[in-house]
Amino acid sequence: MVRTATHVARRARKNRVMKRAKGFVGSRHRLWRIAKNAVMRAERYAFIGRKRKKRDFRQLWIVRINAAARQEGIGYSRLICGLRKAGIDLNRKMMAELAMRRPEVFRQLVAEAKSALG
Repeated sequence: MVRTATHVARRARKNRVMKRAKGFVGSRHRLWRIAKNAVMRAERYAFIGRKRKKRDFRQLWIVRINAAARQEGIGYSRLICGLRKAGIDLNRKMMAELAMRRPEVFRQLVAEAKSALG
């Protein structure tokens, strides 16, 4: 059986990990075993963070919409219900932007929702 050497593949694998550990503090960017563990951990948190980001932004939009809606005398859930009944299909990101940057347009949306509720 032929003996195979993994020098090139091993070095490439190590270099890939060490490059990702660039900027880590202390031995986490210098020592192979510690760097490997640090990169694996960082990748796990990055994956979780990408999912979490979507949750956090939706939560922020809802808070902004609720604050603007309450200034107009209606709660968030009633506003959403009224918009659904009025047939206005607008996502929360856009509604939050309208509430912040174009309050007069948001006021019209609230008026539509109120009239749909009855």
